[in-house]
Amino acid sequence: MSIEKAYNIWANQYDTNANRTRDLDKVSTIETLSKYDFKSVLELGCGTGKNTKWLLEKATRIIGLDFSQEMLKKAKEKISDERVIFKRADLTESWEVDNNFADLITCSLTLEHIENLNHIFNQANLKLKKNGLFFISELHPFKQYSGSKARYETESGTKELEVYIHHISEYIDDAKNNGFEFVEMKEWFDEKTKKGLPRLISFVFKKQL
Repeated sequence: MSIEKAYNIWANQYDTNANRTRDLDKVSTIETLSKYDFKSVLELGCGTGKNTKWLLEKATRIIGLDFSQEMLKKAKEKISDERVIFKRADLTESWEVDNNFADLITCSLTLEHIENLNHIFNQANLKLKKNGLFFISELHPFKQYSGSKARYETESGTKELEVYIHHISEYIDDAKNNGFEFVEMKEWFDEKTKKGLPRLISFVFKKQL
């Protein structure tokens, strides 16, 4: 099953089923980005708009991109705001967004489905203003090493999606090679005691070149 088809099917239950990864991503997004100022936001893999509503508390304009038409349909049903535009897009191709549009790009739970990170950082550099921020929140590679991946339940059983493993060094190296400066990284755990493997990892990079 293609990733697009899988997410189209998943859309109807994405916001309501039990999903610790989705819920922790919302926490990582809010806790990380609360300390930064931003107005124009490009949201990669916006899905059902699960983070868009909070971003609107600070942003004056948001463009949300996703390849799943059904996910975007849910987002448009939830969020009717003239400051937001939701667009279907294939992130592995050139992004149809003006260069130097954003002072913040966010990317949540999306890059495990994309093989070429270098392309993502290249496009992000084009779409960001100078000193703009690129926030990434993804399944931790340690969890991937242990076999965790995006999955959802159906009447016929669990459906697992095709994924790619990206090492921490890959994020940092590809960011640097595309004109980004490392700002911060944090690992996110299911428990406050931080026992076991971290579920998510987040990065903030700043466009320098």
